[in-house]
Amino acid sequence: MQAQVTTSRFEAPHLPGTWKLPAGRAITLQPREPGRLKVAHGQLWATYDGPHRGASNNLGDHVVGAGEELSLQLGERLVIEPWDSDVPAYFSWEPVPVRHTARARSFAGVVQPLADLRLALVLGADALVRLAGGLVRLGWQLALGKDRETLEERTCRQRGVMG
Repeated sequence: MQAQVTTSRFEAPHLPGTWKLPAGRAITLQPREPGRLKVAHGQLWATYDGPHRGASNNLGDHVVGAGEELSLQLGERLVIEPWDSDVPAYFSWEPVPVRHTARARSFAGVVQPLADLRLALVLGADALVRLAGGLVRLGWQLALGKDRETLEERTCRQRGVMG
């Protein structure tokens, strides 16, 4: 016996690599890096919410259909919801690789060694302070001799704790 699967025109199959936005829901995208929102199924109602850069077509509302995409820059916000109140929309988010300039790469070879040197200087200064403290304590012990009692021993003797 063969089973027949039917779907209404409002249902979409599971679309791997996409996010499903159910009908009647809205979300705000605030990217940490530039990227593209691509609609895989259905339509989205999209509203840019500053800061606005470039042409004035980045302002206001847009209806974005399957196969279409919108670009977002770092700091921009985009509110999206399905255009049709009965149909969910499926979309994907793809970060746009950031191009590094040659100048930025040249600093990368300097920043890490500077950080390593700073750490070495801090640890070296700490070691010198501890060494100086140890030498001072050793000098006092040698100058006072081994027969001298420590402040702690004297306090205990005065209070009758030690015999």
